[in-house]
Amino acid sequence: MNDFSNRGFTYIVQPGDNYWLLAKRYHTTTEEIFAVNPEVNPYYLRVGQHISIPVTQHARQNDCISQAAVDLMSDMRSLWEEHVAWTRMTIISLTFSLPDVEFVIARLLQNATDMGNMIRPLYGDAAADTYAALIKEHLLFAADLVKAAIAGDEEAAMIAEQKWYDNADEIALFLSSINRFLPEEEVRAMFYRHLDLTKQEAVAMINMNYQKDIQIYDEVEEQAREMADTISEAMVRLYPNMF
Repeated sequence: MNDFSNRGFTYIVQPGDNYWLLAKRYHTTTEEIFAVNPEVNPYYLRVGQHISIPVTQHARQNDCISQAAVDLMSDMRSLWEEHVAWTRMTIISLTFSLPDVEFVIARLLQNATDMGNMIRPLYGDAAADTYAALIKEHLLFAADLVKAAIAGDEEAAMIAEQKWYDNADEIALFLSSINRFLPEEEVRAMFYRHLDLTKQEAVAMINMNYQKDIQIYDEVEEQAREMADTISEAMVRLYPNMF
């Protein structure tokens, strides 16, 4: 058994979390997480629940994870979960011509501002503003693609989709330029997967294949959390003194 000098750090449970994934992420074991959470039912983790993550002496010396790093990852996940949730609500409002569509899109675009502000303290104002602008374009092109698909305008849909993927290329280039731990090809593949899943989600909703739409959205959520972790972990690696 590894020696613990304390109980580790506090972690807020996120959607999709389980002890195995947390043990892998934080360089510990499921048995050690069990040990420091004797009153927690490991088979029924609630989103928002506070649990302890143990940190071994080995991890402290080699892979120490601070509360600041955990908070960053949690906040980044929240932003990406909002990103896909408000995208979904926009798809629904556009598909069914709901009266809230203007307000839903406005809230969706707020996510771009929030994402820019998320990286502002580490990367600075210029990078934050550029990232916010790129994410805003990403969201607007997605809305344009959905509108064109609903209208049956194939030409407009093709144009919007091309702009959407070109924008993903720009985001990949940008993120790799500000953080060497985010290789351009890796980020591009990550965003292309995000676009592909979102497109599948929209098509299923427009075709009123609701069961398939829900199944795809589960994949969208999971992949969004993976994207969030990739971006935040790279930030921690680039600025270890801040965490």
